[in-house]
Amino acid sequence: MSQAAANKLPPGVAKTIAVLAVSAFVMILNETVLAVALPQLMIDFSVDATAIQWLSTGFMLTMAVVIPMTGFLLQRFTTRGLFLSALGLFLVGSLVAALAPGFGVMLAARVIQAGGTAIIMPLLMTTTLSTVPPARRGAMMGMNSIVIACAPAVGPLLSGIILGAFGWRCIFWIMVVVAVLTLGCGLTVLAKGGQTRRAPFDALSVVLSALGFGGVVYALAAAETALTGSWIPAVVSLVVGVLGLACFVARQRSLATRDAALLDLRPFSVKAFRLSVATVAITFGLLLGSVVMLSMVLQQGMGLSSVAVGLVLLPAGLIQAVLAPFVGRLYDRVGPRPLILPGTIVMAASMLALAVIGTGTPVWYVLLFNTLYGAGMVCVLTSLQTTALSSLPHRLYGHGSAIMNTFQQLAGAAGTAILVASMTFGASRAAEAGPAAELAGARLAFAIAGVLCLVAIATACLIRPTSGPGSVAAPAGGKGAGQAAVQAGAASEPRLDPSEAAADVEAAGALGQDALARIEEDARR
Repeated sequence: MSQAAANKLPPGVAKTIAVLAVSAFVMILNETVLAVALPQLMIDFSVDATAIQWLSTGFMLTMAVVIPMTGFLLQRFTTRGLFLSALGLFLVGSLVAALAPGFGVMLAARVIQAGGTAIIMPLLMTTTLSTVPPARRGAMMGMNSIVIACAPAVGPLLSGIILGAFGWRCIFWIMVVVAVLTLGCGLTVLAKGGQTRRAPFDALSVVLSALGFGGVVYALAAAETALTGSWIPAVVSLVVGVLGLACFVARQRSLATRDAALLDLRPFSVKAFRLSVATVAITFGLLLGSVVMLSMVLQQGMGLSSVAVGLVLLPAGLIQAVLAPFVGRLYDRVGPRPLILPGTIVMAASMLALAVIGTGTPVWYVLLFNTLYGAGMVCVLTSLQTTALSSLPHRLYGHGSAIMNTFQQLAGAAGTAILVASMTFGASRAAEAGPAAELAGARLAFAIAGVLCLVAIATACLIRPTSGPGSVAAPAGGKGAGQAAVQAGAASEPRLDPSEAAADVEAAGALGQDALARIEEDARR
């Protein structure tokens, strides 16, 4: 088989990934689009700020509970079946939200929406890794990064425009229309059938996962309240969450010995995966946290309208959308290190630059450094998501994707909690009052964000462009990126079994002699 033929996308793959990417974009957009509408919802539903925050907290809690189960779901059900389930849940949730007569119904609608959202992103990543040849994975993951990075930036602007013209219910009606159209495209494009396996289901693991991840996310969401009011609920939730996670990990390690884990944790045995997940978690957490915090700072500290806030945040999303495909293609040529180190440095410099804002700071200054942060972030996210998941053997793609998305959700909750709580704490201790106090709190929060970016630089420095089977990382300027990476990662753990070897040979098209010898050795075992 020629290298060109090996790198060609199989028929229908591009359309399948496009449909999944559009679905993921809409669902992630839904996470942030409601933030600007919360004050109006408080008035319409006659609830206070503590209650209305559950529309976001409940969404995150549901995501944290469902995402760890996607490793099992991706083995048990076909791509088409999971797509229809995810879009069906999201469509029903959006419809219920659009018609919600009160707060309780709206909260239920958000939980239903979150169930669909939790499935679609791991499905997109796993489908990309399983169907795209290694030499083109960077480019395709770059396109996928647009979904992750651009949607949170577009959300506030879209919400502000719709709220001003039509009201908050129109937001959900638009979601209903888009979901129906995407569902129709999916029914046409996604092929029926596909390989599945009767993966065992462990109910105790689901309970422990819900207690562990749900407890931690709730504790993070309640961090701001703990600083200004009662801290007992947050601490109790954190203790329950940590104990639940400890029991969950022990249970998964026990079940993994007979290949029955709900969420296989063996991807953490791969160093490139561990470091990539840690760096992506910091990056993604600061992304969501900075969007929420900047929305508050620009409105309360600088007096901008909701539409103006959206316009200030939009360029960061646009530059990510423009750069992501180029970053993906560059990754296929040079590997991760030449991209992630400059990216994390730009992120750190941008956050530290925003740590000096004050009452006299012009809006363009915030816009400039927030946009630069977006440019650095797209280099990091695109490169490390590909590096992390491509470092794994074929059979662990689904579990690796579930782990990646679980940590992103936890990081999103942590990033939002840390930055908002830091801003609240800083404002409460400021000598000034009003907008000046808000900006004083923002300076503290951005300084903490800058320190976290320095941690990301440290973890990024440890990542090497060597990975497991099917990887795309290769030395800069070298030929046969897929082959070189497979040779480089031939000794990585976990090892291939014969069924995985066949899939990776088919995906890579060509393997080096070391990799072929390894496959033969595994087959003899």
